[in-house]
Amino acid sequence: MKGSLFSSDHMVQPATEAGMTVENAKCIKYAVNGEMLARQGAMIAYRGNLQFERKGQGVGGMLKRAVTGEGLPLMAVRGTGEAWFAHEAQNCFIVEVDPGDEFTVNGRNVLCFDATLSYRISTVKGAGIAGGGLFNSVFTGQGRLGLACEGNPLVIPVSAQYPVYVDTDAVVGWTAGLQTSLHRSQSIGSMLRGGSGEAVQLMLQGEGYVVVRPSEATPQKAQQH
Repeated sequence: MKGSLFSSDHMVQPATEAGMTVENAKCIKYAVNGEMLARQGAMIAYRGNLQFERKGQGVGGMLKRAVTGEGLPLMAVRGTGEAWFAHEAQNCFIVEVDPGDEFTVNGRNVLCFDATLSYRISTVKGAGIAGGGLFNSVFTGQGRLGLACEGNPLVIPVSAQYPVYVDTDAVVGWTAGLQTSLHRSQSIGSMLRGGSGEAVQLMLQGEGYVVVRPSEATPQKAQQH
C-alpha cells in the first residue's frame, strides 16, 4: 500500500520504553507495563494484552464540576501492551510531576496519568456555581500526566508583583506556590462580553505558572465535559 497516508508522518513506531509519550499533536501513546489510569472513552486504539476496568464515582468524583453536576469517570488499564488516547482531536501535552511538585488541573483537561501519581480534590475558595464551580484535581508524587486542550495553551508566569487574572472557563491548571481567589469585575464584562453583567475571573498570586487554553467553554461544551 502506498500514498502519503502510509508515510512516516502517520505511521506509529514501536515503543522503546514503558510509559507515556506524545504520539502526535492530537494523541498520547502509553506503553503499559502494569497499570495506568485514563478518562473513560479516551482510548482510541490498543494492542497487546490489556484489560480495562471502569472506576467508580468515588474516583471519578475528583474531577466533578459543580457547574454541571457531572463527573468525569476514570478507567484503569492493566497488563502489557500499547494504548492510544485522545479527546475530540484536542492538542495533547505531558506534564512531568517530580517529588515536591504540585500541579492543579481542571478535570476536563485530564486525559491519562501514571498510577504512581496521587491526587486530591481541591476547590477554589468562594467558587460556587456562580463562580464557575471550580472543582480541580491536585496531582502530587512522581510520574507523568497527559493533558488535552483546545488549541495551544498559554503558559503565563505569575509573580508577587504581577498577579494574573484568567477566565474561569479558560483556565487549565497552575503550579504549586500560587494562591487563588475570585475577582469580580463589571468593567471587563462590559468591554469584552458586550454585556452589563458581572464577570468573574480567577486571580492567581505568588510565584509560579498558570496554564490557559485559548478558548472558553460554551454551555454546550460544558455539558459534554
